[in-house]
Amino acid sequence: MSNLAKPPFQSDLDIAPPLLPAQVLCNDAQALDAAHALAKAARLQAGLRDQQRRLPWAEIEQFSRSGLGSISIPREYGGPQVSFVTLAEVFAIISAADPALGQIPQNHFGILHGLQSAASEAQKKVLFQRVLDGWRIGNAGPERGTKNTLELKARITRDGDDFILNGQKFYSTGALFAHWVAVKALNDDGQQVMAFVQRGSHGLRIVDDWSGFGQRTTASGTVLLNNVPVAADLVVENWRLGQVPNIQGAVSQLIQAAIDVGIAQGALEDTQRFVREHSRPWIDAKVERASDDPYVIADIGKLHIELHAAQALLRKAGQVLDHISAAPITEQSAAHASIAVAHAKVLTTEVSLLVSEKLFELAGSRATLAEFNFDRHWRNARVHTLHDPVRWKYHAIGAWHLNGKLPARHSWI
Repeated sequence: MSNLAKPPFQSDLDIAPPLLPAQVLCNDAQALDAAHALAKAARLQAGLRDQQRRLPWAEIEQFSRSGLGSISIPREYGGPQVSFVTLAEVFAIISAADPALGQIPQNHFGILHGLQSAASEAQKKVLFQRVLDGWRIGNAGPERGTKNTLELKARITRDGDDFILNGQKFYSTGALFAHWVAVKALNDDGQQVMAFVQRGSHGLRIVDDWSGFGQRTTASGTVLLNNVPVAADLVVENWRLGQVPNIQGAVSQLIQAAIDVGIAQGALEDTQRFVREHSRPWIDAKVERASDDPYVIADIGKLHIELHAAQALLRKAGQVLDHISAAPITEQSAAHASIAVAHAKVLTTEVSLLVSEKLFELAGSRATLAEFNFDRHWRNARVHTLHDPVRWKYHAIGAWHLNGKLPARHSWI
């Protein structure tokens, strides 16, 4: 880890980041205002942070202080419970400025939604209140060296009245910035649980060894767990999510799609700005400015259409989730939610890759200079869209419409 990436409180002995006072927002409009304010601040040095792998600590702290971390908490627990349409828009706004900053809390929100179905009433009261107080939740679910992303080697074993946790995680987005690390492990009965490990716990170590060429400042690296003690009341029976119809996967995918929309939006804004201010027109165009080249104009128009289509499907997916979550969720309604989000995810994946690639064709060779760091848009799009293969979205959509087949129930559909 470079000195630039290592905060002063990070060491081999895990120490929690500072807990700062957080406000609680009241409604969707306030959430959108806070997202725009954060995006304005994050945009200033987003390219430099990417070049230097400088982690966005100040921006994450602004995220928490602003109250954005608790916008999805249900009203009965003191939160504003914004709509899914707003939640997606918040992530798109932030990700247009810095998609790494957008990705860091994505699991925070996915976990909060899962708690609504899997946690006990006592657990929800404690965990939701902590988030309202400004606590951040980081992810420690995926592992390397397993046959697929669902297989777990981490184990949690009974130790008197409480538990001991052992294992190693990777792709642990948000963990380094978190106050609680949510660890998926198998219990003594072979069932999946989620243990909430407080930062600074004995035996916990978080390593910033993420070396992906995109989303470079997410710190999505390794979490080491060596006989970590966990209180029994902080172990959530996550296996229950697989027993009842739910929209956990759809919510997770909605946020993923929103980040990709943000990447496309940011890339398109940079394309247009560069073409207007720096690009030279092609000699055969016989125009004074690159922005008057008829082929460039047409391509910009096409990109806007593609982006608007993706945004429209994302908004429609959020509306579907809002409608479905307002009633008891059934197998059919849960499947409908997943398919609606899959429609959006297909287009958001494609448009983020398309716009970030088209940037260079339209802006010209000068846009490839390192001083502009525009390649970060494609690198971010390519890495983030690899969370789950979009080819399986096409399959799920086709199987649903053609044969009425319900999609699988997991976090990737």
